Amino acid sequence: MRKVLVANRGEIALRIMKTLKQMNIQTVAVYSTADREAPFVKFADEAYCIGEPAPSESYLNTSKIMEVALSTNTEGIHPGYGFLSENSDFAEMVAAAGIKFIGPSIEAINVMGDKIDAKLAVKKFDVPLVPGTEEALTDIITGKKIAAEIGYPV
Repeated sequence: MRKVLVANRGEIALRIMKTLKQMNIQTVAVYSTADREAPFVKFADEAYCIGEPAPSESYLNTSKIMEVALSTNTEGIHPGYGFLSENSDFAEMVAAAGIKFIGPSIEAINVMGDKIDAKLAVKKFDVPLVPGTEEALTDIITGKKIAAEIGYPV
């Protein structure tokens, strides 16, 4: 891989970029207008403003991020944590564009994004789990009964 776009901000973006540069991989930053002078923006090999400070207008704007990725011939996108790292639609969009999503697989994002599915997925490995149910609760009476059985706080 020769070039990676880091779809995140702040210290996490800077740490990812430092590692990429140690690997001789070029870095692309995307940033909001509020982060124009941030260290991660200045550290990147290339940096592109993708919107206003509200995350929905910048760091969560997948179409703008993809536009930058495609226009810069990015080969990989690292989502950091938070923001888009748990967004399977974004991971699918990246893969469909022929770009490597540097994060969990789409399947893992989907499983771990649902508390019940995540609990069932790890239960078979004898991972200690907090007490609870294996199905979604649909009424308050059942919820109160389960809470009384497991104990508070819930």
